[in-house]
Amino acid sequence: MPLAQTLSLVADVGGTNTRVALARDGIVDRASIRRFANAGNSGLDAILRDYLTDKGSPEVAGACAAVAGPVEGEEARLTNLDWTIGRGGIAAATGARHVAVINDLQAQGHALGHIAAGCLRPVIPQAAAQPAATPQLVIGVGTGFNAAVVHDGPAGRLVTASECGHATLPVRSEADLHLMRFVETAHGFAGVEDVLSGRGLERLHAWAAREAGRNGSLDASAIMAAIGAGGDPVAERTGRTFVRLLGTVAGDLALIHLPFGGIYLIGGVARAFTAHYDRFGLAAAFRDKGRFTSLAAAFPVSIIEDDYAALTGCARLLAGA
Repeated sequence: MPLAQTLSLVADVGGTNTRVALARDGIVDRASIRRFANAGNSGLDAILRDYLTDKGSPEVAGACAAVAGPVEGEEARLTNLDWTIGRGGIAAATGARHVAVINDLQAQGHALGHIAAGCLRPVIPQAAAQPAATPQLVIGVGTGFNAAVVHDGPAGRLVTASECGHATLPVRSEADLHLMRFVETAHGFAGVEDVLSGRGLERLHAWAAREAGRNGSLDASAIMAAIGAGGDPVAERTGRTFVRLLGTVAGDLALIHLPFGGIYLIGGVARAFTAHYDRFGLAAAFRDKGRFTSLAAAFPVSIIEDDYAALTGCARLLAGA
């Protein structure tokens, strides 16, 4: 039910931090945004109670939480933190009559069309204008990897959830096979997220170092610094392999969902590679689909550089927009 002209509470729950804000008529009050460290808190309900108390206990008609994890029924489980988030707990903590719990990629999908143009950076241009503006696709590369498809129709916007980060890592060469065998030693299966994520980048660098006869134990930020500095063949191979696999997986998702309305990359790791996509050939890997190369060229790709897009998506969902 649309909650236009009423006050709502929105939350973006990540594995490390939670952002909370107030919104009205689908618009987030940026001045109300507050970040909480998840460590030391018992769960989202406690954070929401503290937030509202700090704001003078305003009455909120709706509440929506975007969660970095799968949502089943009325509950979500954080992938990288032992929290379970339910509609009932949020309702009790906030007093809201209308409560929604959605995946964080779904929230990003609801934000599309409501993000400032200056926060969208094109990384792969569209070869030619397409008549269809829907669907759209959001791909998140950060602590984990996931994607959501955005459909606009007469009944409104539908954003479908997935767990595609746990699909099989693509293998197209002997080097890819060696990488898969290296990665799967962690838990018996090499998934997309095991390479295309922050921790995945560290695994990828460790593999590239081993292939070069070196010891690789850098964290993600140090790896990105080495890629940016240049001159290190292990960092170079790490960056080039990461971007190639990202292009391959994103291209596969594009052919599955046909997002003529555009593909949008989000997440800290996706943004960290922005300066390196041309250098490492993202567009070429994305379009490397044999006889379907021309179709792959029909999908433009951009980076979302708005840290609060998930909050906007929650607000738009509650407003029914």
